[in-house]
Formats: sequence, structure tokens, C-alpha cells
Amino acid sequence: MKYRRLGKTDLNVSVIGVGTWQFGGEWGMDFSQEAVDQILDKAKDLGINLIDTAECYGDHLSEQLIGGYLKKSRREDWIVATKFGHHFHDKFSRTNHYGAAEVQQQLEKSLQALQTDYIDLYQFHSGPDEAFDNDDLWTYLDKQVQAGTIRHLGLSIAKNDNMHQTSAATSVNAKAIQVVYNRLDQKPEEGVFASCQQQDLGVLARVPLASGYLSGKYKPGSVFGGNDVRHRHDQEHVNKLLLQVEEIKKNEVPEGMDMAQWALAWCLKHPAVTTVIPGSKSPAQVEANAKAADYVSDEHPQATSK
Repeated sequence: MKYRRLGKTDLNVSVIGVGTWQFGGEWGMDFSQEAVDQILDKAKDLGINLIDTAECYGDHLSEQLIGGYLKKSRREDWIVATKFGHHFHDKFSRTNHYGAAEVQQQLEKSLQALQTDYIDLYQFHSGPDEAFDNDDLWTYLDKQVQAGTIRHLGLSIAKNDNMHQTSAATSVNAKAIQVVYNRLDQKPEEGVFASCQQQDLGVLARVPLASGYLSGKYKPGSVFGGNDVRHRHDQEHVNKLLLQVEEIKKNEVPEGMDMAQWALAWCLKHPAVTTVIPGSKSPAQVEANAKAADYVSDEHPQATSK
């Protein structure tokens, strides 16, 4: 495994993390505690130390499963990132809650679910600019940083070109940005990444496999079940993406190389990107994702030893 400094923080994160939206039950399957334990055990064995979750992956369900694992593990071995701003009601149904008092309740529930007394990276979750421009919210969060409940603040921006929030990250004491970035969606390269580099922010690239479309497993015409968030994607658009994936596989991926590993390594080549956080449904997928580190250069502005 390789490691990089997460922006101005004191955290050295593995270049491959574990995204855990799937633990909330919206990616085609439900997870038991045993299944989550096996996934995270495999991640630890491979040197992965970053877990990314959120308050609304299930109603704190993903956090609860991670917490069930953490209580049997060494908490200090893990960098745990979670988020705030939504309340989960049912599959694919959420409401926004970004007020300071609401976030206080969410933070308390996240700490309880994760069975920890601190969160390493607490991220503003895909909120609108008017919610972001709330001094009371950031005053409350700064107090939590000072108290040690939160080690560092971050932003998970909803749109890949949200320069309003990105450029203001340092002013609200956020030290990392999470953004969608992959071979099919390179929008952050147009402005967000330059701002991140200027501010020395860590960058977590989410959806690095483009919702699995860059895994190479799906062909045009693939259909997803009603319990899989991808069934909500426009079918015509998905087919276009999968046709594009076939061209990429043919023209860009070296022969004999796993496409998912290539796609993760592709993200990690950018000098702004610190880590990728693909979701994994099994220990085998964790292992396959981790192998992408073999193709990652040590020549990176944030490269470090663990």
C-alpha cells in the first residue's frame, strides 16, 4: 500500500480507501455485521486505513456496522471519515438538515453509531451554498474541533464545479474536499483541483469507478434491480457511458490489466488527488482495488510513508 498526506492535516491516508455507501443497503444487497467485518479485516491486512461513510447511508446503518467492527479493532489504526447534513427516511429518500442544532444531533448519533469518541474527518455533505454560508454552523463545528470530538473538517461537494464552496474551504477550516472524479467525469480538473492545490487541501475522489461502470463488468443494456441506486440512472445515458467504457478498455487499458485497477490508478495520477474511495461488496473486491496501488507512482506532492 502507498500513503499520502491528507492536505494540511496530520493524517497519512492509504491511497485506496473503503467507501461504504453500499453498507446502507442501496446498492443491490444488504450487509450483515459478519460480512462488514470480513471486508474491513481484508482492508486492514492490505494496509488500507481509510473508511468513508455518512449519516444517511441507511439511517446511520453504515456507521453502525463500521462501529460494530471498530469496537473489536484498534480505533487508532483507522482514519474514519463521515458526513452530516441529511436524514435518511427510506431507500433513496432523504431530507436536508444543515442547521447547527440539527448537526449537533447528527454528530451525537454518528459518534454513538461508530462507537467512538472522535471522528477523524467530518464532512459537509453535498449541501447547497445557502446552507454552507451559515456562520453559526461553522462556529459550532470549530468548537467541536477545539474539544477534540472532530479532528478535522472537510467538504463533500455535490457538484464537481462548485467553486463557491471549494474556494472558501480554508476560511471555514476545512482541510479536505471530496468530489466525484473518474475517467468518465473529469470536471474537477477545470477549476476545483487547482483551488485544492493552491490551498493544500486533501482530495478524496469518490465514485472513482463511475458507479461501477468502469469496473468492466457491465455491457450496454445492463439493467439494475429496484434496490440498487443505479436503477434510477437514465438508461440511455448509462448505455452511452458503457459504450464509452468499451472504447476506453480497447484503447487505453493495457492488455491483461484489470480495468477497475487501471481506473483507480488513473485517478491517483493527478497531483491534486490524495486518495480514492471505491465501494467494496466483498473481501475479493477490496483485494482487487488495493492492487491498484501497485500502479501508483511515488512521485506525488503528498506522498509519504505511513
